[in-house]
Amino acid sequence: MVASENDSNHMNQAVRMEDSPDPPFETTYKRLFDDVTAMPEVSAVAECELPMIDLNELNVGEFSRRACMKKIALASKEWGFFQVINHGICREVLEKMREEQVKLFAKPFSDKAANKDSNFSAGSYRWGTPLATCLRQLSWSEAFHVSLSDVLGSRDVHNNLSSIMEQYATMVSELSQKLVDILASEVGQKSEFIKEKCVASTCYLRLNRYPACPIFPEMFGIMPHTDSDFITVLHQDQIGGLQLVKDGSWFAVKPNPQALVINIGDLFQAWSNNVYKSVEHRVVANPLHERFSTAYFFCPSYDTVIESGVYRSFSFGEYRKQVQEDVKIFGHKIGLPRFLLQTH
Repeated sequence: MVASENDSNHMNQAVRMEDSPDPPFETTYKRLFDDVTAMPEVSAVAECELPMIDLNELNVGEFSRRACMKKIALASKEWGFFQVINHGICREVLEKMREEQVKLFAKPFSDKAANKDSNFSAGSYRWGTPLATCLRQLSWSEAFHVSLSDVLGSRDVHNNLSSIMEQYATMVSELSQKLVDILASEVGQKSEFIKEKCVASTCYLRLNRYPACPIFPEMFGIMPHTDSDFITVLHQDQIGGLQLVKDGSWFAVKPNPQALVINIGDLFQAWSNNVYKSVEHRVVANPLHERFSTAYFFCPSYDTVIESGVYRSFSFGEYRKQVQEDVKIFGHKIGLPRFLLQTH
């Protein structure tokens, strides 16, 4: 009788694991968790509110428009991050996008890993950090990193996720173009180069889920990094966890339900000759609550060459390849310092 009950318990546990939406972090990375001395040291950080930009100010007269543009440029120089309200993406679209995202991640892990019932390209689903050698390199998260070419013009009217992703991406792309116009003009450049290279099919949506992490209170949801694009547009929930570096210290970003978060990527820092800052940021997992966010990456084609007076010329494809090689060798991204001219 006891043996039968034990067998039944093991079977029930196996069924629960198979049906669970959570990736198998603890079993896959057991050897890392066994070494608790390698836990990331995340000291308490102060909370900050990012510079707030009301984009309605662009439409209420030339004086307000110029002042708003200056605010956007100043935030990009001093923070590398800012948040925008009255951004043109209606609440209904944001809520529907989040609703479909939650449903997607609620599927069993095995289905997500097998790309079951998804129209996304193979390899879109990612979780953890495959090359992690210590807990400091482990990201307690899962994501669908989706090329917009997978969802644009899909014509699948019965696929609610693809439909809302296309609608959302179209709106966020328009916002990105508007911000790029402003940022380029504020450094005396024309945005045509970026707009010609960053077409819809070269950009990405990343749907993120950060499961609750009760076993360690300071686990990275995503380890510290900078973004490799021109700009990123982020819609996050109210759980919090996003942190950034300002003046050499880490700060926690206070979520704002009305705002989208914008940050400068490496390509814009290089193209602007370091006027705008691509700032290191990370996510710290919550011990009690899962967190969701959606990031839009405004990227060019791989053959796009970035010319700069600070960095040697490089193509986006070359840059991505170097980042991937560095992560494989060192466990983290090095990024723009790899491409500095010797005079700098």
